[in-house]
Amino acid sequence: MHNFSLLHDDIMDGDTERRHRPTAWTVYGVGAAILAGDALLMLAQDLLLEGPAPQGLWASRCLSAAVQRLIAGQGADLAFERRDDVTLDECTQMAGDKTAALMACACSIGAIYVGAPATLAMGLAGFGAHVGLAFQLTDDLLGIWGAPEVTGKPVMSDLRARKKSLPVVAALTSGTEPGRELAALLATPRALTEDELARGARLVAAAGGRAWAEAEADAALALAGTCLAEAGMPEDVRAEFAHIAEFITARQW
Repeated sequence: MHNFSLLHDDIMDGDTERRHRPTAWTVYGVGAAILAGDALLMLAQDLLLEGPAPQGLWASRCLSAAVQRLIAGQGADLAFERRDDVTLDECTQMAGDKTAALMACACSIGAIYVGAPATLAMGLAGFGAHVGLAFQLTDDLLGIWGAPEVTGKPVMSDLRARKKSLPVVAALTSGTEPGRELAALLATPRALTEDELARGARLVAAAGGRAWAEAEADAALALAGTCLAEAGMPEDVRAEFAHIAEFITARQW
């Protein structure tokens, strides 16, 4: 299901590289990449429905609900590109739908599939939702300040695409002079030069966007840890979940 979303996301964002390799649509064409994503979507549901009843059905419903939120979040993300009045609450909600919902499902669907207690599944879903938000915040930071050898994308790729990412929206809505300068810069109709992109990154930081995103990522990870601590599971399993959370939110500039 994750790979389905990435195939379609690369088309919508016009990304030509992912993990240092050409994206599928640039190699096989847009139509073929869309169909490949559609096939993965159907295969994911088929795998769940092959499982025992009623757990397989419950897991399938869980995945469907997560994908509906993912699509809503992706739709909002695209709509934000045409708006200059995106609020931080709207952007956070978009991230919760686009990323956190699928992560919450990924962390809890195994428990649902084997008929574990509802309290455990809910605790794992809460853990995944918070980790998903932390991941999106970290990903947005890397989209501006991440090294290409780490991100697999060109330097400052999100600024280059003028994405309304969380640190950017935090800066634009900060009410500061750097925030207003950033808004003027991003409103430039032509493609931004490398010097302008570097200036944009500095303005995001000066307006508090970088510090806000880093603090929010840390807060989300702390909440994820609380959910994990309260979930009834063996300590070695809890440690594995904690390690995954740390791994996917590691910052490498």
